[in-house]
Amino acid sequence: MTTPASRRILICDELHPAALEVFHARGFEPEVCVGLSEAELVETVPGAHALVVRSATKVTAPVIEAADELAVIGRAGVGVDNVDTRAATERGIVVMNTPTGNTTTTGELAIALLTAIARHIPRADRTTRGGVWKKKGLLGSELTGKTLGVIGLGRIGRVVAERALGLRMNVVASDPYLSKTGAGSPIDAVELLELDDVVRHADFLTLHVPLTNETRGLLSRERMLTMKPGARIINAARGGLIDEVALAELLDAGHIAGAALDVLAKEPPSADHPLVGREDVILTPHLGASSHEAQRAVAEGIAEQISTFFTDGVAHNAVNAPAVSAQTLKEIGHYIVLAEKMGAYLGQRLEDPVRKVEFTVSGEVAERDAGVLKLAFLASLLSQQGLDVGVNLVNAPVLAKERGIRILESVEKDTDFYTSQLRARVSNKGNSESHLVTGTVFGKHPRFVRVEGMHVDFDPSGHLLVTKHNDRPGVLGQLGTLLGDAGANIRRVELGPPTEQNDGLASAFLSLYEAPTREVIEAIRALESIESVKHLSL
Repeated sequence: MTTPASRRILICDELHPAALEVFHARGFEPEVCVGLSEAELVETVPGAHALVVRSATKVTAPVIEAADELAVIGRAGVGVDNVDTRAATERGIVVMNTPTGNTTTTGELAIALLTAIARHIPRADRTTRGGVWKKKGLLGSELTGKTLGVIGLGRIGRVVAERALGLRMNVVASDPYLSKTGAGSPIDAVELLELDDVVRHADFLTLHVPLTNETRGLLSRERMLTMKPGARIINAARGGLIDEVALAELLDAGHIAGAALDVLAKEPPSADHPLVGREDVILTPHLGASSHEAQRAVAEGIAEQISTFFTDGVAHNAVNAPAVSAQTLKEIGHYIVLAEKMGAYLGQRLEDPVRKVEFTVSGEVAERDAGVLKLAFLASLLSQQGLDVGVNLVNAPVLAKERGIRILESVEKDTDFYTSQLRARVSNKGNSESHLVTGTVFGKHPRFVRVEGMHVDFDPSGHLLVTKHNDRPGVLGQLGTLLGDAGANIRRVELGPPTEQNDGLASAFLSLYEAPTREVIEAIRALESIESVKHLSL
């Protein structure tokens, strides 16, 4: 008989002691093995049933391969970038996180940065400690009556907006979902505006959106130039949302009065980073989740979730699977990865918020638990919609329902050409835009076999450039030359003929080894034959 004490749980990173208290109360006896290298973890993990990590330990494919008994990986926090989720899924290992434990702490940090940059508090502290008792150069700004622009009105953005209202600030906000659908603001006193209007109106601007292809460089040079002279910027969300070089130049020019950043595109920054050492910039080392309360919350949360997983078989906040058996997960793991790739592709192709989903499972895979495939697709699709919330297979249906997304699912016994296949179409409101993709698995490798009305065959991974262009000789050569001159190596090219759905335009799908720069994409867009180009990360 399996007992809690017989489950081998490895705690690989420093956790709040509350985690051990929860495990012990539930009858488990975890092992604490902090600071292991990948090689050491590979040696230690055989026989382990669960791993508990924060951000330091990297659960890589070799670790997962060596983990012969591993059933669950628990991340005490939100992001799971340090876990090879795909490898875990293919091995039938559940990956779970604690998506809500850091909400209040991160929101309050943004408020702390707001007040600190308004009154030059770090600079005043440094000069005073240095023996200079002088107010000159430290003239600050009141917050009362000023306008705070909040970009992203999800969980954390709402915490910031509510606190700012308490400071008697005027709060305007944009949200990638709410502003496009015309939905009302979830906070009565907050006015919803389009993104560029929020940027123009704000005396202080704070960012609370995830980092995606669409949000990378969201505060570009051009957009920051539209801000009020003397405005200030706060970022406690993700590095990469701001063009940091442009920000430094606009600070030099006096157009931007200051910035307070808890995150940077590259962490830690190099000594010659243009924002390091500036008196008008506050930099903190990614403190968003660093409070006693948050660390306790995520530690208790992950310990409770793992305990419940072993005692009740329920996977709360699962990133890659709901409560299905490990055997089922192993049987369809590669199709789960395919479903996720299809969701990521369609979520990035659709320009407007998705309002309708059609998902079909066909062939042999339909005889297993096809429901998990739909959930994997839906979670991946919604994660591309700019939501400031941890989307997973457990909460994806709830989030879809809240946003009025209609979901049509079907199961078919037969397929056109393959033993098993998945087909998905997503549409916006009014069906003015829709996209279709069909995929299957060859061996262990997901493949896209039909996109829109075109037969294709490519591995949906890495970076993909999708173009619509006039069907004339030399277009592919122009693309290849431009990418080659920029040092972008093409892995594979798929071409589609002109179709009525594409307004008579041809298509190209270029798989690249590395992400193209913004300059390369703009250069492609400027080519005479190119009607549109989009960069997707799969």
